[in-house]
Amino acid sequence: MSAPTTTRPAATTGRGGVRRWHLVAAGLVLAVGAYLSLAVGASELGLAELLSPSEDQLRILTISRIPRLVAILLAGASLSVAGLIMQRITQNRFVSPSTSGTVEAAVLGILLATLFFGSTSLLGKMALAIVTSVAGTLVFLTMLRRIRHREGIVVALVGLMYGGVLSAITVFLAYQRDLIQYLDIWTTGSFSSVLEGRYEPIYLVLLAGVVGYLSADRFTVIGMGEEFATNLGLNYQRILYTGLVVVSVMAAVVVVVVGTIPFLGLIVPNVVTLLLGDNVRRVLPVTALAGAGFVLACDVVGRWIIHPYEIPVATIAGAIGGVVFIWLILRSAGGVPA
Repeated sequence: MSAPTTTRPAATTGRGGVRRWHLVAAGLVLAVGAYLSLAVGASELGLAELLSPSEDQLRILTISRIPRLVAILLAGASLSVAGLIMQRITQNRFVSPSTSGTVEAAVLGILLATLFFGSTSLLGKMALAIVTSVAGTLVFLTMLRRIRHREGIVVALVGLMYGGVLSAITVFLAYQRDLIQYLDIWTTGSFSSVLEGRYEPIYLVLLAGVVGYLSADRFTVIGMGEEFATNLGLNYQRILYTGLVVVSVMAAVVVVVVGTIPFLGLIVPNVVTLLLGDNVRRVLPVTALAGAGFVLACDVVGRWIIHPYEIPVATIAGAIGGVVFIWLILRSAGGVPA
């Protein structure tokens, strides 16, 4: 099966290299964000307390704060990388896990696992969510093959409508089985419930990330078109399916552990590639850092605005992501390539 194509030119060269001071600055920003994430909460911890915590403070750190920080960084990095890979293999800037039905299919998989295997483990729900994510994404790509005009805005609308249909099916099934209350957990990304012993499956995204990085050059090549990749001796279908599996694993794992974070896989890769170009291997680490930093900032802001209560990360990220998404659409409609 061929991935949908657009009239957009092949991968462009970078607009500016990543210099050492860029990475140093990014590291400092992440370090400050990590400190705030560990310090802010119902029980505030200062720098001295973080360096030399009491027994109770150490318990707070190991049970709640550190697992939460790790989950934030991995979720932000993995969803951003998933969006980058998806945009390259489909050759469309407006395709991401949240605009292709991937996330909605994962939520449907979790609901089905709950319905048919009620007491199944978190890993069992995750496995079914990955399967439904892959299936849902393949259906989306099949739909795009039948669309004559595959401009970015059209693809975004089709993806959003397709995701809406999947969400409607999920809500209907949940309503029939009195599981509506669980949908908020799966559809609203929040790290407030991340605790030691309940977040560890998110480490699976590291394995998917390694596969994605090792295949980065191949993703860049197939982003130039099936004919071009085939002429270079690459197995186009195998690389395409590898990318879809990597994206589906990342999206499903994050949804199962923390819920959905809208627009993250769309806006972060677009902003990074606008600055650095389309070479996946070169921009993938930067995209991961940017995504981790963005989610970390959203989490800190959400915990600070109405302290000691908090606003879910999905709310903050959705508000910012929606504005950036509209800007990208207007930019594309104005004749500037997305």
